[in-house]
Amino acid sequence: MIKKIKYKDKQIVLVGTAHISKESMALVEETILKEKPDVIGIELDKERLEQLLHGKQWEQTNIIDVIKTGKTYLFLLNTLLSNMQKQLGKSVGVKPGAEMLVAVKLSSETKTPIQLLDRDVRVTLKRAFKVMSLKEKLKLGGTLLAGFFGKGEKVDVKMIEDLKDQDMINKLMKELGKQMPSMKQVLVDERDEYIAEMIKRSPGKKIVAIVGAGHLTGIERIIKKDKKVNLKKITTIPKKRNYIRFVKWLIPLAVIAMFVGLFLVKGPEITLEALKIWFLANGILSAVGALIARAHPLSILTAFVAAPFTSLHPMLAAGWLTALVEAKFNPPRVVDFKNLSSVSTVKGFYKNKVTHLLIVTALTNLGSIIGTILALPALIALLA
Repeated sequence: MIKKIKYKDKQIVLVGTAHISKESMALVEETILKEKPDVIGIELDKERLEQLLHGKQWEQTNIIDVIKTGKTYLFLLNTLLSNMQKQLGKSVGVKPGAEMLVAVKLSSETKTPIQLLDRDVRVTLKRAFKVMSLKEKLKLGGTLLAGFFGKGEKVDVKMIEDLKDQDMINKLMKELGKQMPSMKQVLVDERDEYIAEMIKRSPGKKIVAIVGAGHLTGIERIIKKDKKVNLKKITTIPKKRNYIRFVKWLIPLAVIAMFVGLFLVKGPEITLEALKIWFLANGILSAVGALIARAHPLSILTAFVAAPFTSLHPMLAAGWLTALVEAKFNPPRVVDFKNLSSVSTVKGFYKNKVTHLLIVTALTNLGSIIGTILALPALIALLA
């Protein structure tokens, strides 16, 4: 799909593609050779271009830092999303982003400069997670897991090509806007603005811009209206909401206050009963999480012992301590980091020692959170 736009003294040729389409590869090559642009724009940022050209350098990942900074779920989601895209590519016989590689190859052959049009992928992901509601995050996770476990709709070549149809794209964008409005705002609308602005700022009199078909309408509208885009606003990571930090401290303080109150009002016997409920709820469910993650027996024991204490400190997590013990008994190897890009099954996620370590962290923390939620009503009942 091609759209031609006149912007001041610049000719803009937008080429809408599907990222795993042989027809898109041919369209990109044909358009660049025919239009002979001064600049070739591609819907990539520096990091994704490097990844496309040389592959993801997983060996440089500090897995302990990922765990300690609370990025476990984001890392697993990113790995899952990336590898699902590769599986889709395999099903239609095309490597994801192949049409971008065609553009890069032609830029080298024709000595035409490349213009990176997209926002830094890290900024996009961070902004998305900051603005998405819990409901939207759960919905996204469920959708991805359904696809991962083979419950999603099967994708074939015809479906990929149908996705470039304008009516189909508009329908999908509207549906995304209804289901996950915050996600659409960051992943689609903001990127439309950013890409359109980069196109307008590109050097030369003519640019051929290779973009996903889902961005065509938005980019065209923004350029034609000459809409002013505040790049600083859409490239800044929103600060954490203060109330989240407040809640992190409020729950532990409230639990401690309940224990103190129970001791003063009900006496030591009821207080010991409350402590028993707290320790068992947190310890057992955290250990169950580690067990489901197939952790080492000593890691499961660590989860059981650590959870009741870490739940009372907002800067600690049972999953972190459990992961450190797990890493001692099942340390990730260099080959595990190298194989991250090929993990594509549930068995693979458990077998790879990097993703296994993250699963241990995530499920242990999840168990501890559930234990806290279940224990609170019981503690409140004892106060009555």
